[in-house]
Amino acid sequence: MVHKDASGVQGSERFPRPGGVYGFRPVGVPSARSLLVDAPPDWPELDIAVSVTARTDPVPDYYDRDRAMLKLRAGGTVTVERSSARASFALPERPKDGSLVHPHLASVAVVWAHWRGRESFHAGAFIAGGGAWGVLGDREAGKSSLLAALALAGTPILADDVLIVDGMTALAGPRSIDLRGDAARALGAGEPLGVVGNRERWRLTLEPADAEQPLRGWVSLGWDSGSKCTVAPLTGSDRLRTLGAHRGIKLYPPDPAALIELSALPFLVLRRPRRWERIGDAVDRLLDATG
Repeated sequence: MVHKDASGVQGSERFPRPGGVYGFRPVGVPSARSLLVDAPPDWPELDIAVSVTARTDPVPDYYDRDRAMLKLRAGGTVTVERSSARASFALPERPKDGSLVHPHLASVAVVWAHWRGRESFHAGAFIAGGGAWGVLGDREAGKSSLLAALALAGTPILADDVLIVDGMTALAGPRSIDLRGDAARALGAGEPLGVVGNRERWRLTLEPADAEQPLRGWVSLGWDSGSKCTVAPLTGSDRLRTLGAHRGIKLYPPDPAALIELSALPFLVLRRPRRWERIGDAVDRLLDATG
């Protein structure tokens, strides 16, 4: 809600709320504000620093209760320090602020979430039926292309490739979806960024979203060898197994009982053919099942 003071000036214009993503407010990426959401007051600040280094020595991932060092796919590392609330990137070249926020901050987000007792998933999320639905799938499962098709159909998107969950609340990711070339051409969407991270990307800008949404359920993606688009419930232990396979960090869950509760939410499997002309059918069936 936008408030006005006695002068008639909107409060959100006079005192803009700080930008946030994944449950924190990144400091040090001023030109990427459009990729962030309006952050609630209880989201903490996280300082972002970048140094350029040509060093390519392999470094094993390291975690403890106050510090983590992670390898990045495109080369370089990021060191996250809990006590100082700081993420320090050492990269072969300095990226733009937008590239730091997406995709580089995703690695920081899963560590920060774990320290704060939250779960993270390699997943996207869209909003339907009064809340967020997490979208799970292996690499090449078409998560981003499906989310882009949902966005182009007018469905709000909460996250692209990493979803942070605080209890039963889903936290917003960056306001963009990065597509591969074939998906961008098929959907007629996305601006070319060149190589960002470890691949070429076409960026679809998303509409603003609320920072937090109640989590309503999960959708696991699969392919159909024929021509059918189907949505069916996932039952039994397959729910927890599927959710566990897509956790963002391979450390012991901060709250195993919470993971079981998450798996008890409505859980659907969407199967569709590998044919771009059928993606609209997949979107319609998914929205019918979740809306």
